Amino acid sequence: MIQQTKAIAPQLESIVGSASIRAWENIEADKQKQISQAIFSSTYPTCLVYPNTQQELAEIIACADKNRWRVLPCGNGSKLNWGGLAKEIDVIINTSKLNCIVEHAVGDLTLTAEAGAKFSDIQDILSKKNQFLALDPAYPQMATLGGIVATADAGSLRQRYGGVRDMLLGISFVRYDGKIAKAGGRVVKNVAGYDLMKLFTGSFGTLGIISQVTFRLYPMPEASQTVVLIGATDAIAEVNKILLASALTPVAIDLLSTQLVNRLGLGKGMGLIIRFQSVAESVQEQSNRLLEVGQKLGLSGSSFLANDETNLWQRLQYSMWEVDTELAIACKIGVLPTATVNTLTQLDNLAPESMGLIHASSGLGLLKFDSSKLSSDTILQMRNFCQLNSGFLTVLEAPLAWKKQLDVWGYSGNALDVMRKIKQQFDPDNIFSPHRFVAGI
Repeated sequence: MIQQTKAIAPQLESIVGSASIRAWENIEADKQKQISQAIFSSTYPTCLVYPNTQQELAEIIACADKNRWRVLPCGNGSKLNWGGLAKEIDVIINTSKLNCIVEHAVGDLTLTAEAGAKFSDIQDILSKKNQFLALDPAYPQMATLGGIVATADAGSLRQRYGGVRDMLLGISFVRYDGKIAKAGGRVVKNVAGYDLMKLFTGSFGTLGIISQVTFRLYPMPEASQTVVLIGATDAIAEVNKILLASALTPVAIDLLSTQLVNRLGLGKGMGLIIRFQSVAESVQEQSNRLLEVGQKLGLSGSSFLANDETNLWQRLQYSMWEVDTELAIACKIGVLPTATVNTLTQLDNLAPESMGLIHASSGLGLLKFDSSKLSSDTILQMRNFCQLNSGFLTVLEAPLAWKKQLDVWGYSGNALDVMRKIKQQFDPDNIFSPHRFVAGI
């Protein structure tokens, strides 16, 4: 480390007070383990600091830049180990105390909140006004708004509402020199220069620390119903093709691998899970039409309402993210939408005990492997398949030993020079999450 704890802590105490700083040796064991899974070096950060205000956050960054301390930002840490392993980190900056709602413009359907606000808390507050934030992130009970933006974690609702960057109207962030910068606002504007909302979405904390965000909101739907179709791969592919070309308006369409279908106890075969949300009559009519199409193709169909529907989506979330986390390898993938079914078939062939979920219209998805039952060659073969289908495979979560031997990003495009120049412009001293992004950026 560049400095010892006793050299760093006094300077930070003058900004946030001693109660908001935790020396490494005083951090709880589970929190230490969480942090260690995100760092390559065997030498750990000297301390964890909790800014109480956005101004304190700015002063911390100014101090870090002056002393050339390398910082790793996080909220509740649920996605801290996503992406590459950071190196030579001096200070962990935790934004969980920056959790205030700045403004909820109910009539304008917008929300401005600090980056450390928990997604689940925000949804509870919005529901009282019959509104919601149209995202479906991993670890929804722990995820913070800043972490969701930094990792571009949208989930299944992207079918209807788009990704994180489509929800984001404004952003504030702390620059490398400690100054607070802002972009966007409560309305969409066309301006010259960088589109900072899109640039920071998925930047994994490498360009600056997000301090505040403004999202567009949506009214709560009157009714909701989920249809699940299970059966032969060819039939699933056909109904998926018919659905995407139809006039039906689902909010979510996800293809499920055979092992995931089995884990959820939904039957045998590949699966398609489709959610409709609108006025009650429309939801019922669309669900019935889809069930009829599935029946004609020999698929088994079932419909879920109310608590049964909520439980189904919660079980799906749990199966993909929170089961067997110690040994799990979670990979974000993207392929052409026309290759989604073949991708899940390839997964079944290479790793029959693995699970996969792909959003049908975008081709983005998640694959989950058990690291004790496969070799790194399997990951590389799956990545090669995705790349041959104009896509990618990024390792989000994996045991530390795996991340040290794998290129987690596997980027093979031609934009590295542009990425490095952007990093240099936003973070010339490389203090933000060094080596966490593509090609060690």
